[in-house]
Amino acid sequence: MSRWRPPGTIASKYITPEGAKKLTEELQYLWKVERPSVTARVAEAAAQGDRSENAEYIYGKKRLREIDSRVRFLRKRLDGITVVDTIPDDQDRVYFGAYVTLEDEEGEEVEYRIVGPDEFNIAEGKLSMDSPLGKAILGKEVDDEINISTPEGIKIFYISKIRYTSQF
Repeated sequence: MSRWRPPGTIASKYITPEGAKKLTEELQYLWKVERPSVTARVAEAAAQGDRSENAEYIYGKKRLREIDSRVRFLRKRLDGITVVDTIPDDQDRVYFGAYVTLEDEEGEEVEYRIVGPDEFNIAEGKLSMDSPLGKAILGKEVDDEINISTPEGIKIFYISKIRYTSQF
């Protein structure tokens, strides 16, 4: 059995200024704070002698690999990302960074902000532009109907409000 995996879908390269700041802060924390701390603990554990049965050494090395992997990902991602900090001229349509209020068939409303894949969090109302719902509402206007296929069947939403904030 080989380790080959088909390439995944490429995530959109857009991010809000808040999202870029959060990723940069995570990178700085991992590189300047956590990695030196774990490295010091691994060095102490290595000095104790037999490394083959030293759990602190083994798990410390594992944590260093995890940190290094995340640091590589963040550096590569931040290098190829575009920070969107302007409001579109046509504010009657849904574009990146828009706050969109959706109404379902039962009349319940929910508001989402369209963000990049690196910062989506449904609990905070941040919807990825790469998600099925995000793709479906991009470019739509108020009162447009959106049909989404879910495991329970087709769900219908209507766009009831679109707004942009002046501070991106």
